[in-house]
Amino acid sequence: MNAHLIIIGGGAAGIFCAVNAARLSPGLKVTVIEKSSKLLAKVKVSGGGRCNVTHHNFDPDSFSQQYPRGSRFIRKAFYQFFSTDTIQWFEERGVRLHAEADGRMFPTTNSSQTIIDCLLKEAEKYGVEFMMNTEVKNISHDQPWRLTLKNDRILEADFVCIATGGSNKNEGYQWLSDLGHSIIEPVPSLFTFQLPDHSIRSLMGVSVKKVSVKIMGEKLKESGPLLITHWGFSGPVILRLSAWGARILHAKDYQFTILVNWLDDMREDELSALFQQQRKEQGGKKIHTGCPFELPSRLWQYFLNTSKIEEDKRWADISQKQQQSLMRQLIAGEFHVSGKTTFKEEFVTAGGVDLKEINPATMESKLQKGLYFAGEVMDVDGITGGFNFQHAWSSGYIVAEAVANVNNQPSS
Repeated sequence: MNAHLIIIGGGAAGIFCAVNAARLSPGLKVTVIEKSSKLLAKVKVSGGGRCNVTHHNFDPDSFSQQYPRGSRFIRKAFYQFFSTDTIQWFEERGVRLHAEADGRMFPTTNSSQTIIDCLLKEAEKYGVEFMMNTEVKNISHDQPWRLTLKNDRILEADFVCIATGGSNKNEGYQWLSDLGHSIIEPVPSLFTFQLPDHSIRSLMGVSVKKVSVKIMGEKLKESGPLLITHWGFSGPVILRLSAWGARILHAKDYQFTILVNWLDDMREDELSALFQQQRKEQGGKKIHTGCPFELPSRLWQYFLNTSKIEEDKRWADISQKQQQSLMRQLIAGEFHVSGKTTFKEEFVTAGGVDLKEINPATMESKLQKGLYFAGEVMDVDGITGGFNFQHAWSSGYIVAEAVANVNNQPSS
């Protein structure tokens, strides 16, 4: 009788595990249990529907430094299956990836459906079975494993891989706690900042290529693109800041103040000198007609208006008070954040199964033989830019290879 691997969770990590396990161990029966009616939901919506597959970085050490939690653990995994392997894996199946200027890598079709179709084609090719709209109620290790479903049906498996993704509540991990595993409290990561009632929200849709944002009273600071939305601030710089500060900001109940330098790393003395130069060389020109910085026109006009600089005011005629106000807004704008916005399908959770209880070489539980983990259910999360998907591919593949190695051993 063929051995049976059951994977709980039909996301990127679970399905990548399934197709590779079935391919590497032809005699293995592989079943994916998914509680919803959709497979690869995060893949579908990632990167605005383009799927940010991985990141154009081929050094495991620097790549692993992009994970606020789990960097040392994932670094070990990368020496087994890394971004270079991900690119090759998809290319061997007809899916080419391209890198953008910021390092994010997408399929050349710029469609997440390309990735989904590739994975499901592999699943069909190797006979992976899917059980949709099916929820696991309980797991017990009776040798073999016994999985009790919501309808009280019982399935048996020789190997079980948990690839359910993150949960925003401890209760979502209760069945893993029952197996003896420790759970690091889950908190949101990769979220945007809400600025209730702030006038800058009227500029929704405006983006700036590179700003620096600091959380007051903390050492947290990031640089990168920022997007103004109808609820506040978003964009890579905000998402990265939320990832590194996930636990700190949770402890603050998402009430904190940020300092925004819209000119990235420009200092006050540099800006003051530049203003003096503008007065000298452009003194007769109206300040509203031209922005000396790489800022969108609407944002420049907003800063001038909030500094009470009239439309007919020339560079030579702005008062010291007006200049100080404008400088403060440009390099040290204060914004009080009150709340966060997350997108359920795409954003991630910090927390999960304690990594001390997982073997990074196989992703197998150190407490329960035959129990494996893949993806976000573990206490690993990366910043935005393809890092979380790379963790999904790496951990999923490592589980597949570990199970195949055990299953392919000749029986004594």
